[in-house]
Amino acid sequence: MSIVLYHHPWSRAANTVWMLEELEQAYELRYVDILAGEQSSDEFRQRNRMSKLPTIVDGDAEISESAAIGVYLADRYGLGRLAPALDDPARGPYLRWCFFAPSVIEPGCAAHSSGWEFKPGSVGWGTWENMLATLEDGIGDGPWLLGDRFTMADVIVGGTVAFMLNFKMIDERPAFVAYAERLNQRPARIRANEKNAAIADAHGLKQS
Repeated sequence: MSIVLYHHPWSRAANTVWMLEELEQAYELRYVDILAGEQSSDEFRQRNRMSKLPTIVDGDAEISESAAIGVYLADRYGLGRLAPALDDPARGPYLRWCFFAPSVIEPGCAAHSSGWEFKPGSVGWGTWENMLATLEDGIGDGPWLLGDRFTMADVIVGGTVAFMLNFKMIDERPAFVAYAERLNQRPARIRANEKNAAIADAHGLKQS
């Protein structure tokens, strides 16, 4: 049975396509017209009360939240390859980076770009400079977050970094730009970008 991904190419579900392409799993895309508000329909809200994409259905399992989907998929279909095994010492750093994207990078960038005022000790992302330095240290000499080992953490973090760079929401530090460029060269990333672009074109979606 194929995995079903509720999808729109202008949502975080675009990155989930990349996850599935890296895993080389069969999947079906179900278009959700977020511009028409279909994500807020009663039917969709039964799957995701947050009215957000991505959401996947894999047999009896329904999962939302992009990082959780990535961890689930890598554990189920790529354990030992895209996800370190449970007894692998790399498992801890891997999980740390998987959740660094939604809990630190995304809110930190949103806070910075919106000029939010907060006490660094009261929020999970701390200070802007410390967040950037931590990410830069994590990438290091690379090529990936776990050194020579590419994992789902790179899809989760890398997709976030690429998005923030594209929308000028994060500093264009050489380490970030080079990391995004390396990720863009992955065949699975290229296939995902092509599929997202084809769906956007099929539905007449044009970036303003």
